[in-house]
Amino acid sequence: MKVVHTVNDLREQVAKWHRDGLTVGFVPTMGNLHDGHLALIDEARKYADRVLASIFVNPMQFGKGEDYANYPRTLERDRQLLETHHASLLFAPGVEEMYPLPLSEQTRVEVPGLSDILCGASRPGHFAGVATIVCKLFNMAQPDVALFGEKDYQQLLVIRQMVRDLAMPVEIISYPTVRESDGLAMSSRNAYLSEDQRRVAPKLHAMLEETQTALMQGNSDFEGLEARAVDVLAVAGFEVDYFSIRDAGTLSIPLAGSDELVILAAARLGSTRLIDNLAVTPG
Repeated sequence: MKVVHTVNDLREQVAKWHRDGLTVGFVPTMGNLHDGHLALIDEARKYADRVLASIFVNPMQFGKGEDYANYPRTLERDRQLLETHHASLLFAPGVEEMYPLPLSEQTRVEVPGLSDILCGASRPGHFAGVATIVCKLFNMAQPDVALFGEKDYQQLLVIRQMVRDLAMPVEIISYPTVRESDGLAMSSRNAYLSEDQRRVAPKLHAMLEETQTALMQGNSDFEGLEARAVDVLAVAGFEVDYFSIRDAGTLSIPLAGSDELVILAAARLGSTRLIDNLAVTPG
């Protein structure tokens, strides 16, 4: 597997693949890879002749007081994992390569509406940072397909809308959330959890499953289900940001009788922010 650090080297390699008639699948990451990331790499090989991964801890999507400085950076370990999973190319740029100007002077890409609710409400500017870096990476790499995990469901919808609105010639493919054996969604930030917090963390997924079951059995008291979930999680030790039942396609507040729903949750255990979601088709 080849590793490149500059946009010019990335474009040169991808252009050669395209000249040779090969398709390119892309998996953008912030590194500190886990089995969820590696599942995306494996899945990408089903859709493309060559698989490109990127590792870049994007400062634009971190807010004041968040963990940008401490976010785990494990490039050599990540490189070995990507090679084991037969990635073709790793793009690992520095901040100066991605943002030649100070962040305050950088052009930003924003997806209105979707970016301002749920995680966007508690992390202002986060999704502008996500959309901007993904837009830049798509322009740099020119992939045919790009893969994203469904754990970051709101992010997935933001990226899909950006691609549609800006007429980007890349197909977005989603992949189901990869979980630990006890249901906890895999995340690079799980490493922040203490032993005691790690034992509590799966209760977030368990509460999502309980709410999913209630919805599938015909319970349409969305507010009541949300309030109960918040109470149960708070007793378990979570500081709940939100626990919300939404329309799966738009993330709008659903009406009774809505066909496709998604339950989304974000909560903290200590300093660790966990997110998760489950899709549901009411019974």
